[in-house]
Amino acid sequence: MPRPDPFVPALLVVDLQEDFCPGGSLAVPRGRETIPPINTLLSLPFALRLATQDWHPSTHISFASNHPSDPAPFISSTIITHPEAPELSYTSTLWPVHCVQNTPGAELLPELKKEQLHAVIKKGIDERVEMYSAFVDPFKWIHPEGKAVHESGMEERLREKGVTDVFVVGLAMDYCVKETALDAMRLGFRVWVVREGTKAVGGEQGERETEEELGKQGVQVVGIEGEEVGWVSMGRGGMRLGLKEL
Repeated sequence: MPRPDPFVPALLVVDLQEDFCPGGSLAVPRGRETIPPINTLLSLPFALRLATQDWHPSTHISFASNHPSDPAPFISSTIITHPEAPELSYTSTLWPVHCVQNTPGAELLPELKKEQLHAVIKKGIDERVEMYSAFVDPFKWIHPEGKAVHESGMEERLREKGVTDVFVVGLAMDYCVKETALDAMRLGFRVWVVREGTKAVGGEQGERETEEELGKQGVQVVGIEGEEVGWVSMGRGGMRLGLKEL
C-alpha cells in the first residue's frame, strides 16, 4: 500500500509512568519492555512527538479507597455522573491509588528519551471523571451536545501541526492506549497502534483481545518493522530509511 498523501504523522506515548510498570501500584505485566521500541520510534521524524502523563489528585473518583466501604480495586466499579447533566452517566472500574500528582509513581520512566518529546500533556486531572483517553473524558461522546467535563488540549496540538496520522504506544493497551486510539479515530485521524510499543493489563490475552476489538472498530495494530512505520522513515525522495540507519 502506498503512503497516504497528505501524510503528517504524530507519535503519542501514553502514560509510560512508574506506577504502570512492575513495582508500581497498578503494574502492567512486562510494561518496561516497551521502552526500547518506543525510544526507537522517538528517533523517527514524526511531525509531533507527545507523551501523556496520568496526573490524578488524591481525591480522584477512580480510586477504590475514595468510595464508601472501601471496595476492592480491579473487580469493583462506580457510576460516574456528568456534573452538569446528571441524567448522563457511565460505569467505570475502580483502581488502586496510582499516578497521584507530584509522587514518584506519577513520574515518566527515566529510560524514556524525553528529550525527543515536543511536549508532555497531563490528563486525568479532574477528580470527578475517569479519563483513559489522551484527548477527552467519555462524556464527549455521551452528551448530546458533545460537552465533555475535561479536555487535555491534545486535539488542538495535532490540528495546529496539520497531523493526519496518529501512531499510539504506551500503557496500557487495553485501557488508555485503546481509548486514545479510538478517540483519535473518532476525531478523524488515521490511527495506528504499534504492537511492540504497548502491553496490556490483561497480559497476552488482553493484547490479543484488544487488537481484535480495535480492528473491528477500524484501528489497525501494526508492527514496528511494518510499512506504516516505514512511511514515517521515508526521506523526501520517497526512499525508506531502515530503522538501523536512523
